[in-house]
Amino acid sequence: MSWDRMQPFVIDIEVESSSIDHYGHVNNAEYLRWIERASWTHSRHLGLSLDDYRALDRGMVVHRHELDYLAPAFEGDRLELATWIVACDGRLTLERRFQLRHVESDRTLLRARTRFACIALSTCRPKRMPARFVEVYGGAVVLE
Repeated sequence: MSWDRMQPFVIDIEVESSSIDHYGHVNNAEYLRWIERASWTHSRHLGLSLDDYRALDRGMVVHRHELDYLAPAFEGDRLELATWIVACDGRLTLERRFQLRHVESDRTLLRARTRFACIALSTCRPKRMPARFVEVYGGAVVLE
């Protein structure tokens, strides 16, 4: 696979019938579910789980999604979704990039970026990242 950046964190996806819309290809909402899954899986891999978020009373929530759909995916396709943390300001925000590739053709089907903001889970208000977030997420930043 050719990835846009070095050191991708990759999850495997096999497109199921439940992902298909009335046009016969993957529904656009499914891509967001995959992006969420990749984000959480990567965070757990880095050492931050939902339990850690709760213990710290902090969470990273989506501020903005930007998705570029380049080609459709279909039922039965085998895909790989890569993610990278490309920015972490150490205060309130971090940014992830994503690239979805079709395994057999090595074709990129989607590129996306998501900007996250840190909140206090107890109030849902913006709150500075705890030191653990800065350490983990800041340490995982992959430069272009």
